Amino acid sequence: MVIQDAASFVEYWRGVRQRTRRLLPLVPEDRFEWAPGPGRWTFGDLFRHLGAIERGMYSETVAGRPSRYPGHGPDLAAGPAQVGEYLDRMHAESCAIFAALTPERLQAKSITPAGTPISTFKWLRAMVEHEAHHRGQIHLMLGLIGVRAPQIFGLTEEEVRARSIGA
Repeated sequence: MVIQDAASFVEYWRGVRQRTRRLLPLVPEDRFEWAPGPGRWTFGDLFRHLGAIERGMYSETVAGRPSRYPGHGPDLAAGPAQVGEYLDRMHAESCAIFAALTPERLQAKSITPAGTPISTFKWLRAMVEHEAHHRGQIHLMLGLIGVRAPQIFGLTEEEVRARSIGA
């Protein structure tokens, strides 16, 4: 998939983030900084990371600037309400940067923090994959604490199978 126009990418990206964002209110406040094991990230860490990496790394590098990723600690935002506000603010700022990308800039190279040149549209695709990776972690962690998360596209696996030909 080649991303050829910024407006359609931003519309798509907003939907991707919305599917992640709707998980935040499901995290019980007393479990927000819970981690599934020693050295593992908490729910708060994951949501802060998604906002910070989107704005500090992906947005900066596609705009032709070096990464400014600030980490994912509670110094960025503490508690579900502040983390939600932080995530939303970082997303809005990022979408404004993404919306300004010209077709030429989408084809041009961005430089990753590792110093690797990559086509900007490919770097944006990597951002989407990164989001899906962490959303999967959040879904798993919610299950570990007994919280049932909504299906990403509406049907459970069992419902898809039941509605499939030859099932």
